[in-house]
Amino acid sequence: MYIAASRTSDLAAGNHRKPALKRVSANVVALGMVSLVTDVSSEMVTAVLPLYLVLGLGLNPLQFGLLDGLYAGATALVRVLGGHLADRWRRLKAVAGFGYGLSAVCKLGLVAAGSSVAAIGVVLAADRTGKGVRTAPRDALISLSSEPDALGRSFGVHRALDTVGAFLGPLVAMAVLALSLGSYTSVFFTSFCVAAIAVLLLALFVRDHPGGVDRAAVSLRTAAGLLKQSDFRRVTLWAALLGLVTVGDSFVYLVLQRRWEIAATFFPLLPLGTAGVYLVLAVPLGKLADRIGRWPVFLGGHAALGLALVLLCGPAYAVIPVVALGLHGVFYAATDGVLMAAAGPLIPRDLRATGMAVVQTGQAVARMLSSVLFGLAWTLWDLRPAVLAAAGCLAVVALAAALAKPVRP
Repeated sequence: MYIAASRTSDLAAGNHRKPALKRVSANVVALGMVSLVTDVSSEMVTAVLPLYLVLGLGLNPLQFGLLDGLYAGATALVRVLGGHLADRWRRLKAVAGFGYGLSAVCKLGLVAAGSSVAAIGVVLAADRTGKGVRTAPRDALISLSSEPDALGRSFGVHRALDTVGAFLGPLVAMAVLALSLGSYTSVFFTSFCVAAIAVLLLALFVRDHPGGVDRAAVSLRTAAGLLKQSDFRRVTLWAALLGLVTVGDSFVYLVLQRRWEIAATFFPLLPLGTAGVYLVLAVPLGKLADRIGRWPVFLGGHAALGLALVLLCGPAYAVIPVVALGLHGVFYAATDGVLMAAAGPLIPRDLRATGMAVVQTGQAVARMLSSVLFGLAWTLWDLRPAVLAAAGCLAVVALAAALAKPVRP
């Protein structure tokens, strides 16, 4: 529905406007479909993993925080390498495809790991490595396949399709659990089959975008030089600082489960609240970011997350989980694709994947530390003080980012 029409044929028909349908290319939609199917696979695992680890294997919040931090931070070590190789080889699609394939195979690794926490940790690290390798080349393909003044819209469309998968994943996981009488192994194996379909879609329908890049200009030294550019450096540093005070998804859902005593069978449905709002708002907020500025929308998303955390510490009214999950969805709709849309114009075309990987790496490392610190705070202080501390830190950093010299991507 968002596939770009031909500019020539549009002009021939006498239409000199730039309608929304022209602003997102077919390649972006194809990448969105790949992400949709991939997210069905990954969210099947994500939906059941916290419950499996905390209730099934008996991990405490600190142990879970360490594992969740590993899950979030394993991408950090390979993002820049993946982005650099994609730029260096001028093979964005091939490098992204390797990452998708590695993550697919890791779903079988979860089947083999059984109840071994150490083995699960290794497999999750490998799975996130695949995500780290593919993310920057994929986002670079979206950026290079889009008009500069429609980057927010393009990333919004991609993230909306991606979120359809995030919405369907927990439902599929619940269906598999019900049909298999609670077998997590069945969920992991089904997840592998779905991920394999996504790799096939990438191979068949996504076009590469090699461009006319000078390989000699693509080096780690020139990539490091990106941080000398003031706007790019500010985007990278503020994204990392905000990532450091962001509470991970799994912890948000565990807080909801603990405070409102949500039954284990309904736990996989919690991400649907986030995904549903994200799906509805991804494109509108992407368009808004193109219109009023991507950085204000990005900071507004963090304000929504801060409000959600405050609500989670208040009275346990029945409506609070619905509102909190809605605000959590606003956070993602206003930050995920919008950050990449903000960073894209600040990066030369021949370093697009590398530059995006630098931003993503800073954020991934920060969120890894955040998971560990929040897990430690929950273990030492209990649930409410840990959540309130996280909300306070988020408010301080977001306000500092808003008062600092503005970023103009």
